[in-house]
Amino acid sequence: MLSKPPFRARVTKFLKPYVLRMHFSNKYVSAQVVHTPTATVAASASSQEKLLRPSMESTRDVAAAAKIGKLLGERLLFQKIPAVAVFLKKEQKYHGKVKAVVDSVREAGVKLL
Repeated sequence: MLSKPPFRARVTKFLKPYVLRMHFSNKYVSAQVVHTPTATVAASASSQEKLLRPSMESTRDVAAAAKIGKLLGERLLFQKIPAVAVFLKKEQKYHGKVKAVVDSVREAGVKLL
């Protein structure tokens, strides 16, 4: 059984509350926004969703990444989350699919920290 992580006031006041994380596999693109103090997913979007698949030619290219970012931005604004921080893994560079997701989240109206 999993339990919630302990609340650490000293550490969490310096963290950004919402962090955008992206994952790219050989078949799909997914992105989620995590609320760091509670370690819960606030919003997510993926090219695996059945409603999105018919509207996409490919589920793994830059165009799919842009659609995922736009959808995630709309879901964030619907949940009244105005700003997120971007978390890039060590091997991720701001280029290609990563750039497409981040730019389309920004164009949707979400502020990036």
